[in-house]
Amino acid sequence: MAVLRFDPFRDMDRLAEQVLGAAAGTRRAPRFMPMDLYRSGDHYVVKADLPGVDPGSVDVNVDSGLLTIRAERTGLADESAEWIAGERPTGTFQRQLALGDGIDPDGIHATYENGVLTVTVPVAAKAKARRIEVHAGPPAEVVAGTATDHAAVDA
Repeated sequence: MAVLRFDPFRDMDRLAEQVLGAAAGTRRAPRFMPMDLYRSGDHYVVKADLPGVDPGSVDVNVDSGLLTIRAERTGLADESAEWIAGERPTGTFQRQLALGDGIDPDGIHATYENGVLTVTVPVAAKAKARRIEVHAGPPAEVVAGTATDHAAVDA
């Protein structure tokens, strides 16, 4: 099997390495964790691509309103191998998302299937839209911080 050794983007990679201090996507500087984030009904969904990651290395936690997703992809077990191409980054991948007040941190759950981590973040009951019932008749009066029926005040 022949491997093409000419890389037309090599100069761009060298420039990026000089600016960033490490080549993007190498073992020294893994690529970021691509993700989708959307709201579906009464919960938010985060889908993060983590192909080749051992599910045991995936860590999802919430602390002080910050959702942290961390995972690690290990390299080739045979260190004596002669590398021809090394394009699959190894190392630790991490994303952090600030959670607002309107979520339920106790209801967060995560699944990992086919290289995709799915984290479901439910909206807190107090933050959900709710319908306010409208009553017919005169408005209630507010007296010393309590609502009373208008007819009871006149009596």
